[in-house]
Amino acid sequence: MELPEHLELTPAWHDLRTELRRAVGESNFDIWLSELEPKAWDGVVLLLQAPPETRAWVADRFGRVLERCARAVFGASAKVAFAGDAAALARDALASSSGSPDDTLSHFIPRYTFDQFIIGDSNRLAHAAALAVAEGPSQAYNPLFLYAPPGLGKTHLLHAIANYIRTFDPTTTVRYTTVEAFTNGFIAALNARGLERFKHLYRDVDVLLIDDVQFLASKAKTEEEFFHTFNAVHDFGRQLVLTCDRLPRQLLGLEERLRERFEAGLVAELAPPDRAMRIAILRKRAALDRIPLTDNAVLELIADRITDNIRSLEGALIRIVANHSLSGRPIDLELAHAVLDDIHPVQAKATDQSPTIAEIQENVAAYFDISVDELLCPSRVARLAWPRQLAIYLSRELTDASLQTIGAAFGGRNHATIVHACRRVNDRAATSPEDSGVLAALESILSPKQDDRHG
Repeated sequence: MELPEHLELTPAWHDLRTELRRAVGESNFDIWLSELEPKAWDGVVLLLQAPPETRAWVADRFGRVLERCARAVFGASAKVAFAGDAAALARDALASSSGSPDDTLSHFIPRYTFDQFIIGDSNRLAHAAALAVAEGPSQAYNPLFLYAPPGLGKTHLLHAIANYIRTFDPTTTVRYTTVEAFTNGFIAALNARGLERFKHLYRDVDVLLIDDVQFLASKAKTEEEFFHTFNAVHDFGRQLVLTCDRLPRQLLGLEERLRERFEAGLVAELAPPDRAMRIAILRKRAALDRIPLTDNAVLELIADRITDNIRSLEGALIRIVANHSLSGRPIDLELAHAVLDDIHPVQAKATDQSPTIAEIQENVAAYFDISVDELLCPSRVARLAWPRQLAIYLSRELTDASLQTIGAAFGGRNHATIVHACRRVNDRAATSPEDSGVLAALESILSPKQDDRHG
């Protein structure tokens, strides 16, 4: 039930921290509540992580105010629990299954609506598809599969669908869950012999919204139950909407039968926003939070500094406003520069001669007379695996890309796979003159770019 760090709870978590500061004061917040972290959110219970030495005190002293503030942000039915009480977690997971599906209609983040979603070329298809599903569940795209890197609005669209249906067709039942919450509930149901109630909870609804399906990988029993849940909902003509951080075919840890079902409807991407869209997002957030902005250049600076993640974009604005509130300094370019230089410093720009990952992939594929698609495919046959490892190694050596970025560029491979590929190339180059020669040849192809890059 752990909450992935990229789950789009971050804006709501910032809102909750703001509410808590107002409720308990700066001193109490800094001493007791500043180290709280969100661990899970299943649409009903917000699970918090607190330092073990203060957990009991915080739960006893601030439990009520935490729940009151959580309800102000997450909705009137939100509850708060602390990680560490396994019995309580199991009880909470099963307690929700005893209610009717109608109860789930009040468990959505109220501010995640279609009206609050900024539309641009990068997300127009995903927004239109989500709205079509909300207006006519099971009539348009079923399933609807939304994919994007972290922080680009996937969870926003899921809650927007639910909030739209709640407003315009309250007789339609909706359930939202993350894969981690689904897993936790399934395990709790098995342990408590409550599997039938669990099945009723997720299968007897008109619309099932499922966040972060990539986390099904390596959970064999949960994947089996999820497969049957998917089939039960779909076969009865009910709507499914799923989100993921990669395409279905890139989910290498999932069974083929699930990947095929994910691709059976519409697959829609949310890409990073362009500059105009980033400014529009910040302007909308400033209006929503009633931030006293007098200089639009502040928003432009944030948009120029942060280009690929809406959560980070909004988080930077919140950080600037927090500094304004604590220091009394005006929200101007001077304050914005001071805050952004700390949390998002200006990156040194690579020269035009720096090779990109795509260029490395193309050169390696051409050298081995294979296609780029073959280079990126899941196959582990030697004629493809070795070129792929070389391309990964060169991407690591010749670009400034992070391991996560390289993994995403190579079909959604994880951190461990990238590290293994680099280690494998080093080992083979050190022990095999032939392999060392291949590596040297590829480096020579890219060397003019490499030499210019290093001056």
